[in-house]
Amino acid sequence: MALAAKGERTRTIELARAQSKVTPVKEQHLLINKGFTANGGVTMSSSFDLFGPAHLSVIALTFVTPLVLAAIVRLCDSAFATRIVRWLFVVLLMGDEIVKFVLLRRNGELTIETAAPMHLCDWAATTAIITLICPNQYTYELCYFWALGGTLQALLTPDLSYGFPDPRFISFFALHGGVIASVLYMTLGMGMRPLPMSIVRALAWSAFYVVAAMAANSVLDTNFGYLRMKPAHPSLLDYMAPWPFYIAQIALLAIVFSLVYYSPFFIIDRLRPK
Repeated sequence: MALAAKGERTRTIELARAQSKVTPVKEQHLLINKGFTANGGVTMSSSFDLFGPAHLSVIALTFVTPLVLAAIVRLCDSAFATRIVRWLFVVLLMGDEIVKFVLLRRNGELTIETAAPMHLCDWAATTAIITLICPNQYTYELCYFWALGGTLQALLTPDLSYGFPDPRFISFFALHGGVIASVLYMTLGMGMRPLPMSIVRALAWSAFYVVAAMAANSVLDTNFGYLRMKPAHPSLLDYMAPWPFYIAQIALLAIVFSLVYYSPFFIIDRLRPK
């Protein structure tokens, strides 16, 4: 068993090297996504099943939970209840960051790329936490567009190898599902909403993120934002052009998604009696 795993690990590296130039960091990232730990071991968890029962359950929970919580706080019409739910989301998101670090360290997967908060979902989580603690328009609108335009893709097509009940599966979806659920709760339960200028500000900050991620990738030899290579697992990027041309396509999609996710509020404003 151990010899077979070692042979498979070696074949994974050789195949990657034959297909393209693979740096040590990319090689380590590939091994982790194939089910190997960074120190040469083999993960014993079940593999992730895209749109399997566990995945579909998480997706359903992500959307049902904020709807239920929003309905409860609106029925109670209590500032105290609203505050309690806000802090529950804060505890979930901040606690998951600690759990994630512990799991990375325990499994020998702690690297700059896996630990540094430089993926767009990390920035979405940060803005969500800030908004939950101190509700304000500017961080809310960033979180709104980043969560629905970016984190939602990670929820639907995660770059993940581990299946339920692996703790890494739970941690991954606690973060990504938690960000989306918190945004929906802030929108439906707290009455927050994006404004027309929110689209411009969100796109400007998104451009800043791309520049920052590219700079970090260049210096650290990482793949933040998947701006240097596509995910190892199936995703929307598989239907786009090869690198680096898909980056331009992502930019166009960001504009389209921003307009789509603002459209419900545009329609409501148009239908509202003046």
